[in-house]
Amino acid sequence: MQQQETPFSWGSYYHSGRLSQHLLWLACGAGVAGLLAFRMLIALSPVVGVLAVLANPRLRQVLSRYWRNGAALRAAALVAFLLLSGLYTSQWAVWRHELFRSLTWLGVPLAFTLAVPLSARQRLTVGAGFVLSVAAVGLVTMGQYLLNPAEANEAIRIGQNMQAATGTFHIAFGTMLAQAFFWGLLLRGHPLAGRVLRGLLLLAAAGIVLTLHVLAYRTGLLLLYTGLLAYAVRLLVRRNLLAGLLLLLGVVLVPWIAYRTLDSVEQRVSATVYDVSQYLEGHDINDYSLARRLAAVETAGTIIRQHWLLGVGPADAYAAMQDQYSWQDFGLRPENRVNVHNQYLSTLVGGGVVGLALWLALLLWPLVQPATRRNPYVAVFIFTQAIAMLVVDILSLQISLNLFVFGYGFLVVATETAHLRVPEAADSPAV
Repeated sequence: MQQQETPFSWGSYYHSGRLSQHLLWLACGAGVAGLLAFRMLIALSPVVGVLAVLANPRLRQVLSRYWRNGAALRAAALVAFLLLSGLYTSQWAVWRHELFRSLTWLGVPLAFTLAVPLSARQRLTVGAGFVLSVAAVGLVTMGQYLLNPAEANEAIRIGQNMQAATGTFHIAFGTMLAQAFFWGLLLRGHPLAGRVLRGLLLLAAAGIVLTLHVLAYRTGLLLLYTGLLAYAVRLLVRRNLLAGLLLLLGVVLVPWIAYRTLDSVEQRVSATVYDVSQYLEGHDINDYSLARRLAAVETAGTIIRQHWLLGVGPADAYAAMQDQYSWQDFGLRPENRVNVHNQYLSTLVGGGVVGLALWLALLLWPLVQPATRRNPYVAVFIFTQAIAMLVVDILSLQISLNLFVFGYGFLVVATETAHLRVPEAADSPAV
């Protein structure tokens, strides 16, 4: 006898928790698509995430979980500090704009704390989708480079970079490529990853390595090789000498081979050395990106020494930099007086020691918590972002801010939420 199918019911769909879970899944998919191509989706993603929270049939019972999730509260502390900085800011229009941008620090952690969590298979689809999509965009971008390598290499020679084929800013895209490489290799060991997916992830990782070298993305290559170096040291510490030494050899040989065989890498290295020398020798640095960044570091240092405790206010940081340039301009024209490309220094300028302490707590506290410390995906996220912050002010770039907050919610907040759910599951039935 043929089994009768149960008719679909919105009531059962809601009460089972699947509506909340699927909305969170949709928000994650929109986040990945928005990071790579469709900018509007990255703005809508937190909104869908909040809808997922409201659709949780057990919202009242789990509401207290938010106040017990340290990762979510540390994100909220950044917003609270920005609110308090309104007491001494002078750039009210900028402050209101920054306050609006900071709402993502509330919405995304809220979604990964209070919505019905994704299943292991759903999380795998999001992670694999990110890795494969980033690799695909990278290969398309590399294809654009190969259509006219001479022109692209000339742009690299003068310090420019190819944007991703979808228009994503090259620094953020280089970060995504490096993260996708490590996460792709980790996902190959996922118990739910089939043979085909494991093969695709391996091909994606190989394509990412090739893309990073051909396009000579400085930030991406920095993250790739520092990550590999850190893993090699970890292998050596654990007395896995052969694997550690082989990886160290690869970290040395592959960049050298790339330098000798790829014009783009040779041009990038030469341009970088020449760029820095212009600053060190006191030449005109208006046309040199790294030299201008070094001048910005010196400018920021002066402001930090004067406003070391609370900073000048996050909304006033850019104005303070421009004011300091008026005293020492390094020969830079007004349009070339850039902000400091270092998140730690930028935080000190805007928030002082207090602001930096809040930022470091958000970034590094997961390494103290056993649940997050043992998660290799979280470790990759924290390591790559911490290194990237040495060369980029992620909060000033919307795409970099979105990349950080999405990864923070999906990995750090969700991991702490899963840890909090363990005692809850013993007291109440699962949704």
